[in-house]
Amino acid sequence: MKNKVLVVGSGGREHALAWRLSLSSSVGHVYVAPGNPGTASEDDVSNIDISANDYAALIEFSKSKSIDLVVVGPEHPLCDGLVDLMNEVGITCFGPSAKAAQLEGSKTYSKEFLQKYHIPTAAYASFTEIPSALSYLKKQQYPIVIKADGLAAGKGVVIAQDEIVAVAAIEDMLAGNAFGEAGHRIVIEEFLEGEEASFIVIADGKDFIPMATSQDHKARDDGDKGPNTGGMGAYSPAPIVDEKVFKKAIETVIKPTIQGMISEGCPFTGFLYAGLMIDKLGNPKVLEFNVRFGDPETQPIMMRLISNLDELCLAAIDGTLHTQSIKWDDRACLGVVLAEQGYPEKYNKGTPIYGLDASEKYSDRKVFHAGTKRIGGQLVTNGGRVLCVCALGDDIKQAQTKAYNHCQTISWESKYNRNDIGFKAL
Repeated sequence: MKNKVLVVGSGGREHALAWRLSLSSSVGHVYVAPGNPGTASEDDVSNIDISANDYAALIEFSKSKSIDLVVVGPEHPLCDGLVDLMNEVGITCFGPSAKAAQLEGSKTYSKEFLQKYHIPTAAYASFTEIPSALSYLKKQQYPIVIKADGLAAGKGVVIAQDEIVAVAAIEDMLAGNAFGEAGHRIVIEEFLEGEEASFIVIADGKDFIPMATSQDHKARDDGDKGPNTGGMGAYSPAPIVDEKVFKKAIETVIKPTIQGMISEGCPFTGFLYAGLMIDKLGNPKVLEFNVRFGDPETQPIMMRLISNLDELCLAAIDGTLHTQSIKWDDRACLGVVLAEQGYPEKYNKGTPIYGLDASEKYSDRKVFHAGTKRIGGQLVTNGGRVLCVCALGDDIKQAQTKAYNHCQTISWESKYNRNDIGFKAL
């Protein structure tokens, strides 16, 4: 019997995971809760009208359909303990426990963990009160980084170039409640120079297998300018992660993290994402941990994955990852996010989208849906990041050219995208 899989979530990451799972030789059908119009259009994939946060309904559905594997996409259900809830009732669910998910759920927890296990990261201090945060600020150099402690969908980070911006960010987060619950505690940390890369592994509590390396662009505008977003595009592999950097990341970051989580009594099973800053000498420092796949890095990485993703997840749950190997397409992949003008602040929804059918003609291109919905028969925008247009190429340059050519075929009135995704690699 082939596996029945449930993917939890509705974004571009979940579209990419569901699509890749549906191509697996060991998967019969993929359900996505709640999914989006992109997942609905895939062969052997069905959307289920259950919110990613309706844990009781997700459990009920998994039982009623005898689901063989649940893959949780977003961070909120993981930090809330959905994996624990599923495991308690005997449902096979891939992802970290709530305790292990604190690596992403609390910046303070994660910084203390990094310090305790001597994993390289930026110097920092954590605050809940404005006066103590401001007096700490007086002794610091600029630029400086201010982060909301909790989950803020990739947006709770301010890089302040001067005191005026830093003070405003601190007051905004601690008093102005700019990020709700996520901002009741903040972390102030030193600004690290270098180039960012996303280092993702699949882990089973003791062993791990690295995924293909990738790099994303967090800033909204060309040249890495403008406000931070959830990500405006990504590519894989990341040239900055050469063999030397790769080895250092494994030895100084991944291994001590996996080992540290065992020592903390919460072995890490799931996708562990280390956002790394790599300095001029090739030394990586941890900027942040995510306890799930990144978005938009998932899209190019899934385009390159050849192995059966369900088998890797099941082996991780069983603690038998050491028996698995992983195969990649040698080609590079680059994805460009098409967003709504004004994202990540104020933007419209409900604008009709045209020209999506063209991608079906190409085996080396794919458009993943994030913020879309159908009204009647018409596809419309329904979020800040709307689509991610991906293309495979012999190298990053060729992948970039193909992806941008394809972006031209898709249109809506308030479409916005960066024009330089991949520039660091070139």
